[in-house]
Amino acid sequence: MKRFNDASEIKVGVVGYGGAFNMGRHHLAEMQKAGMTPVAVCEIDPERRKAAEQDYPGIQAYANLSQMLKQSDVRLVTIITPHNTHAKLALTCLKAGRHVVVEKPMAVTTAECDAMIAEARKSGVVLSTYHNRHWDGCILEAVRRIGSGAIGEIVRIEAHMGGWGQPRDWWRSSRSISGGILYDWGVHLLEYTLQLIRSEIREVSGFAKRGYWAPRTAWKDDTNEDEAFAVVRYRSGQWSTLMISSLDSKPKEGWMEITGTEGSYVMDGPTFQVIQRRQGETVITRGNNPPSEGWRFYQNIADHLVKGDPLVITPEWARRPIHILDLACRSASQGRALLAKYS
Repeated sequence: MKRFNDASEIKVGVVGYGGAFNMGRHHLAEMQKAGMTPVAVCEIDPERRKAAEQDYPGIQAYANLSQMLKQSDVRLVTIITPHNTHAKLALTCLKAGRHVVVEKPMAVTTAECDAMIAEARKSGVVLSTYHNRHWDGCILEAVRRIGSGAIGEIVRIEAHMGGWGQPRDWWRSSRSISGGILYDWGVHLLEYTLQLIRSEIREVSGFAKRGYWAPRTAWKDDTNEDEAFAVVRYRSGQWSTLMISSLDSKPKEGWMEITGTEGSYVMDGPTFQVIQRRQGETVITRGNNPPSEGWRFYQNIADHLVKGDPLVITPEWARRPIHILDLACRSASQGRALLAKYS
């Protein structure tokens, strides 16, 4: 891979400038903070192209990807589109010799991830996934405290999110587009989990309930599962679970509960709790998590392309949570545990 002399030489663009969460503007701003130069936007909606031109005066706005790749000098492309389009768009950019960042989740299936990784290697370009939450304050604090022995050896991790309510009528509620209920928040929680359990994945079991909300939504037969649950077994003997639900009338405390041999750690976005037993009594330590350092994602990309610093979010790392999600969905359909291909 040929390095850039300076981050400003890395001309960047995004595919997708939709209004939801203003992610197109966010990505360009983060890349700009890391010293890179925004030059192009690809967006099918003319109104959103106008918004991009207002946000970034002078930026080149295109209606289709092939046009952007042929006519602009963009070198790094970030893809911010529905989940089931990630692989196809990424492969187009990779084959054109562009470095690529894909919004999380990396793709919907393991096979799609494999194809993307193979093409990046063939073309000699960088492929990564926008796991900026790798540097969320909550996981940074958890890694620090648990790593220093706050709860002893990790036995299991339970990750959960949800509540009781009808899914919104948008593409994230469509199983064929989003991948299913586990994919949106599940990929974040699994990425946290894999930072804490440093062991190879052995097998995955998946469970799913569907059909309650489907008649009430625009997606009908294509609506996400009402609830899905995954169990991951690791070669170390540890295990983790992931539950995402729209049927949970009594949501559990926190996003994750990490149980160790000497205590438990409950984590959510802003706060944490360490629960320990000492001399027959329960001792609870509460605290606030530090701020997120998500800016480090694009800083690492820039430093990798300029200085050759190690890439933190490698495509192989980003494939791991997708492999778990893919296996969980197939396991739920087949009614049996499935062995992992990638550890």
